[in-house]
Amino acid sequence: MMMATNISVRCSFRSCCSRSFSVKAKVEVKCLDDAVSLFHRMVRMNPLPSVVDFSKLFNTMLTMKHYSSVVSLFREMRILGIPIDGIILNIVTNSYCLMHRSDCAFSVLPFYLKSGILFSGVTFTSLIRGLFAENRLKDAVELFKKVARENICEPDQVMYGTVMNGLSKRGHTQKALSLLRLMERGNTKPDVNKYNIVVDALCKDGNLVAAINLLNEMKQKNILLNIVTYNSLIDGLCKLGQWEKVKTLFSEMVNLNIYPNVNTFTMVIDGLCKEGKVEDAEEVMKHMVEKGVEPNIITYNAIMDGYCLCGQVDRARRIFDIMIDKCIEPDIISYNILINGYCKEKKVAKAMQLLGEISQRGSKPNTVTYNTILQGLFEVGRTGDAKRVYAEMLSAGPKPNIRSHSTVLNGYFRYGLVEEAMSLLNKLERKRENTDIAFYNVVINGLCKNGKLDEAHSVFEKLSFIGLPPDVRTYNTMITGFCIHGLLDEAKSMLRKMEDNGCPPNNVTYRVIVQGFLRCSKFSEMETFMKEMADRGFSFDASTAGILVDVVRENPSVLDMIPELHSKNKY
Repeated sequence: MMMATNISVRCSFRSCCSRSFSVKAKVEVKCLDDAVSLFHRMVRMNPLPSVVDFSKLFNTMLTMKHYSSVVSLFREMRILGIPIDGIILNIVTNSYCLMHRSDCAFSVLPFYLKSGILFSGVTFTSLIRGLFAENRLKDAVELFKKVARENICEPDQVMYGTVMNGLSKRGHTQKALSLLRLMERGNTKPDVNKYNIVVDALCKDGNLVAAINLLNEMKQKNILLNIVTYNSLIDGLCKLGQWEKVKTLFSEMVNLNIYPNVNTFTMVIDGLCKEGKVEDAEEVMKHMVEKGVEPNIITYNAIMDGYCLCGQVDRARRIFDIMIDKCIEPDIISYNILINGYCKEKKVAKAMQLLGEISQRGSKPNTVTYNTILQGLFEVGRTGDAKRVYAEMLSAGPKPNIRSHSTVLNGYFRYGLVEEAMSLLNKLERKRENTDIAFYNVVINGLCKNGKLDEAHSVFEKLSFIGLPPDVRTYNTMITGFCIHGLLDEAKSMLRKMEDNGCPPNNVTYRVIVQGFLRCSKFSEMETFMKEMADRGFSFDASTAGILVDVVRENPSVLDMIPELHSKNKY
């Protein structure tokens, strides 16, 4: 949506009679070109417009998210010697921070000192927010402490909120709670919004007991609770399936004249859907409509996702159509939910049909859309169509991510297209595409399953050279490959190697090795590993037990090796 802003600029003119006069003109700024054009007209005026007019223009550009242009025009102002004020400096500081360039934002601070402009809470709040956005948590906290300790400026509600929000969003709930307690002892008392930040963080951590205790504390301190407070608690309780407590909170809200909004109802609907109670969720949606609260796109998406999770994709489609009938335009999440539902039901033709509809309705498929389609096509063996979709991503976008590449590689290996898989791998490595250990696990697993054990081992050996230490799945894949081919010495060597490299074996590791020894009738060595397995607290799964039963039928003496395992592992 195009945003237009009217900026009033007082312009002075000189007539042919040498009489000067000024008029206040309103200029509409619809885009960056309008803003830059207005700036260049303003700097040519004589006398110049006020610093307030420049700050209004910069603020408009900031709102339009043209951060780099704000910085560029500020530099022009400095070259031209045009006066600046604290508001302009704050806007420039904020622009740098929103560009994730807090290092440059700090370079603006000397301008305050040179111009005799006092620092404000706005300045440091922008800097702290910028540091958090760059995940420089320690630096953000240190800056906040410095501001408070050295009385550079008085931290206000917004600054405290920024720090608490930054801490809680990054999993430091206890530090956010400590800051709340510090506020309670200081001059700037926390308002309901600060308590809400901590309540929400506690709920997201699953610590509902502490969240409810804080709620009760708020009541005792006569802090007026609001819809945000209750929504956080209701969301947390829904995720834990504590429906009776949800009902209690609903009643409590209404008694306080705080009425559930669309977000409240949607949280309940989403929670029910995730538990498979989709029909109950539809009842809640009917109830919300009766209460005059209209469902939004998120509500409908939650119901659709619920039906797809239950394998009822046709009912999900019915909700999709109802949504369109109500003039609520589906978003890409709506399409992705349905496409995923169809693909899981192996109704790939319908998924492809929906993919075509997305563009027709003015939306654009994203990487998730294509990844889901790719997975669905490979699941039903339509490798040719999968190649075409992947090629479409490469040529027209969206750009494939590591998940896209992994899905295609896995599909190629699944259908024995090893040469094509390795060709793609080499191409991606040459382009230095982002990869991780999960990506290489797909490659190693694919090679092992296609009998290319030497090639798999070569890929495994190069992992440490490219800075990707193998994880337990990587080792298990190689051990499985060795065991399937009867290379038990290599499997044992790999087991010891993983321990030496600080990657402890898990239950799967031992199950695979024991199965390998059972298949090759290496019973004495198998006994050693079974004892080791028991000592580590691991046990058989159904497939290992099945192989063992078959072996015992042929060789009953193997039973003599089992009792010790049973005595140490009660299962």
